[in-house]
Amino acid sequence: MVIGQSGGPTAVINQSLIGAVKEAMKHDQITGIYGMKHGILGILNEDFIDLKQEDDATLEAIAKTPASALGTCRHKPDAKDCETVFKVFEKYNVKYWFYIGGNDTAETANIVNNIARKNNYELRVFHISKTIDNDLRETDHCPGYGSAAKYVAMTFMGNDLDNRALPGVKLDIVMGRHAGWLTAAAALGKQAEDDGPHLIYLPEYPKDLSEVIKEVDEVYAKYGRCLVAVSEGAIGKDGKLWAEEAITEKDAHGNVQLSGTGALGDSLVEYMKNNTTHKDARFRSDTLGYAQRSFPEVVSEVDAKEARMVGEEAVKYAMKGDIDGSVAIKRIGEGKNYAVEPDLVKLASVAKETKHMPKEFINKQGNGVTEKFIEYALPLVGKLPEKGKFKEVPLVKK
Repeated sequence: MVIGQSGGPTAVINQSLIGAVKEAMKHDQITGIYGMKHGILGILNEDFIDLKQEDDATLEAIAKTPASALGTCRHKPDAKDCETVFKVFEKYNVKYWFYIGGNDTAETANIVNNIARKNNYELRVFHISKTIDNDLRETDHCPGYGSAAKYVAMTFMGNDLDNRALPGVKLDIVMGRHAGWLTAAAALGKQAEDDGPHLIYLPEYPKDLSEVIKEVDEVYAKYGRCLVAVSEGAIGKDGKLWAEEAITEKDAHGNVQLSGTGALGDSLVEYMKNNTTHKDARFRSDTLGYAQRSFPEVVSEVDAKEARMVGEEAVKYAMKGDIDGSVAIKRIGEGKNYAVEPDLVKLASVAKETKHMPKEFINKQGNGVTEKFIEYALPLVGKLPEKGKFKEVPLVKK
């Protein structure tokens, strides 16, 4: 058995890893358990570690540790790479492959699986879902999202308190190139009507900056302050990223490098200063950045439990015969009766494509979320802190 992790780390990805490893140790037909270092590169370089040599205390400590314990990568394998992966598996007599990641990871797993089938080689391939972006098809939600969403919700709770104490216009940039799930989580910590974020902008609902500054000014006129959540993938009605003018750096896939820079926030602040009707307002911005992914101690218990579950279930599925697939999460209970169960779906149905937020989760103005989204996301995050407020009974002036 070979297992690895790919793409961006999460706070609970190691729960999936250790869940699969410990479940595999229960089955005699799995004679070796190899961890691939830094995703697909670990196979291409034959860089493996023997996970059977690790003691239980170490495994459990790693399960509770954020980020990818085996290391990860952003390498997008080509057809030649996938052929090499298959040849390495043949050399090491690998019959089970578990790959933890997002839709690109599922695509890679699917390609290698097809190569094995063409060669009449029995290889049981399983994609174990994870991503803070929560944008995989065929699953109700993705392991890793709940913890990142909790971090975002709590960050906005803190920033709202800060903005209330020292009023102004504050913009916070949240990860999410194509889907707004994580940015939408900023609303989960709202406990009063005037709590921020007052405005939320998502990739699923194009908005021109001229509309945005108008809405910001309206909120500022009403409350004397405004807290705004902006997805890094927010776009105008022309389909262009808000970030396109501000950021020239490109990533390995030729896309605008959205994360790792505060340029979008800075450019939005500059635009708003120049176009606001409230010239006396303070404008500031922060970019939540990579801290959203693997922040310790802000881990959703539900997220950790479900991440462990999908890892365990992947191995259980593999023991049932020469099958393959992606382990998804199916919701079977709502509200106080929230419950899920594992679901095995086709690799090809998860590969490549993005799951966007549905229309019923976004308000009609395109600057916030609906109660349906709150009902969907809150069980994944768990209990959030209570905020205290004065009654503010004024003293009569003398």
